[in-house]
Amino acid sequence: MSSSVIGRCHFGVEFAETKSRRTAVWRSPRAAVIPSFHLPMRSYEVKNRTFAEDIKALRLITAIKTPYLPDGRFDLEAYDALVNLQIENGTEGVIVGGTTGEGQLMSWDEHIMLIGHTVNCFGGSIKVIGNTGSNSTREAIHATEQGFAVGMHAALHINPYYGKTSIEGMISHFESVLPMGPTIIYNVPSRTGQDIPPRVIQTLAESPNLAGVKECVGNDRVKQYTSNGLVVWSGNDDECHDSRWDHGAAGVISVTSNLVPGLMRELMFGGKNPSLNSKVMPLVEWLFHEPNPIALNTALAQLGVVRPVFRLPYVPLTRVKREVFVKIVKEIGRENFIGERDVQVLDDDDFVLLGRY
Repeated sequence: MSSSVIGRCHFGVEFAETKSRRTAVWRSPRAAVIPSFHLPMRSYEVKNRTFAEDIKALRLITAIKTPYLPDGRFDLEAYDALVNLQIENGTEGVIVGGTTGEGQLMSWDEHIMLIGHTVNCFGGSIKVIGNTGSNSTREAIHATEQGFAVGMHAALHINPYYGKTSIEGMISHFESVLPMGPTIIYNVPSRTGQDIPPRVIQTLAESPNLAGVKECVGNDRVKQYTSNGLVVWSGNDDECHDSRWDHGAAGVISVTSNLVPGLMRELMFGGKNPSLNSKVMPLVEWLFHEPNPIALNTALAQLGVVRPVFRLPYVPLTRVKREVFVKIVKEIGRENFIGERDVQVLDDDDFVLLGRY
């Protein structure tokens, strides 16, 4: 009576050996039968997928600040507190790693980690919009794949900056990332050096994934888009009230709401309110006297809700301007600002400036 041995090779082949013969039955590895098995999952594979229509409904989105520890790493405890305060005060979405969040100072590993962390901690309470834009189409594609793989609800994309490109190149760049999931296009020529003209947006509007445009050119452009049925968020806090109530904007993607989310929500939801808008304007003007996020970083440190740590090239505002902020807080009312500690001027030596981290 012959004996037999049953075994399995590393590549899925089952075989039986006898004294007289060997037979093999091929079992295909899983990767061979599932398309794109090794690629990050696209947004349509995510269980809690968000559609463009869900993003279009948002009125108040905060471009959230990223706080740091003295060694330059993310201060996730302070970050979580900031996001939680936004949720408690009625903010509906956050931009993670945008200009305000200093995505430009992050490695892509840091960037995607922070998006994933935000989704994991707060994705059930607030829409997480990851800034995965780049002036390199290859980087934008890869970062957007990763962003949706870790669960972000939508992507924010800027047009290629510095090197710039042609109109046709701009369209091709955006068309390379739009199929992945809900997308907001961000037009800010003061930073990119190149306007995204309306004909580009009109071409991109054919994609069901275009949620809308964050527009910084002004209210005439906002009106042009909204009149044609496009969703627009004001990218200018000083214009957002009029954008919302006079020019048809869906709402605002705001820097100021980092500090006074309740007041910004009232501006976006409470109907036309020129008095409240005027009350907030001194703060808005102070925030943008220097390039964002310099003043915001300084203000949050003065309010005691983040450590006074700056990644260079950003440095804090001068003492004179910090003293002005203290006066603004008292005029608007400390109760309208986030945090619980009294606003402080802080000394120059209190700030930590990091060139290497």
